[in-house]
Amino acid sequence: MQMHPFSRRAFLAGLTAAPVILNAAFKKIPIGLELYSVRDMMKDDEIATVKAVAKLGYDFVEFYGPYMSWTTDQAKAMRKVLDDTGLKCHSTHNGNQSFDDANIDKAIELNKIIGSKMVIMASAGRVENGIDGWKAVAEKLAKGSEKMKKAGLAGGFHNHQVEFRPSDGVRPIEVIAKNTPKDVVLQLDVGTCVEVGYDPAQWIRQNPGRFRSIHLKEYSREKGYKVLFGDGDSPWKSIFEAAESVGGVEGYLIEQEGYSEPSIVAAEKCLQNIRKMRA
Repeated sequence: MQMHPFSRRAFLAGLTAAPVILNAAFKKIPIGLELYSVRDMMKDDEIATVKAVAKLGYDFVEFYGPYMSWTTDQAKAMRKVLDDTGLKCHSTHNGNQSFDDANIDKAIELNKIIGSKMVIMASAGRVENGIDGWKAVAEKLAKGSEKMKKAGLAGGFHNHQVEFRPSDGVRPIEVIAKNTPKDVVLQLDVGTCVEVGYDPAQWIRQNPGRFRSIHLKEYSREKGYKVLFGDGDSPWKSIFEAAESVGGVEGYLIEQEGYSEPSIVAAEKCLQNIRKMRA
């Protein structure tokens, strides 16, 4: 597989050529919030934060790492909040430890309680031994995903910058994709892909059907991640077109990595921006 550097010329050409055609093709895809975006509030009160997110008008949420410390009673209490507010939970973000034999049963149980469909490995952690190390990550992901599949869940992997940077001449994300079953979700983090100079839409097209969940993290070459969705350099229209024509997307997740205003305000503005863009 050959990835081509994402160019400003291609981005600008996409903006001028695509809107009329692509806007007509947009599907009604649920918009969710990765709750890491409001992590400051989650630390203080998870239930109140989820209720606040529901009031903004999001369709679903994605819980992250700390949820694994919940008891089953806490998970049931959160499920009640989701049901009462009309929110869904499509997926959770997990440390790679959730795919260990010692933890996977608990991950499955909690995800089933809150109604999640996907258990995403948010990070591989420290990977040593180059590509052989990444093959081991893929093996762990595939093994854990097989057990999750038997429980009615899908396993998945969330990329960051490192997976798109070559190691021993090969990009780790290619190793993950090649060495896992096609039903293992490749949850694309758009911002980190754009930051390292690759075209997210091309990556989607080269792995059709594997992007049930996509993180709409924005990135700006001038402001980094302290930029709201739609105000950075990501080629959103081509990403949406690829995701909805061949990617198999079931939900888009806003993820705000950094912000210069209250996190809940940033989350609200991002939702408003994507609604305008897809109107």
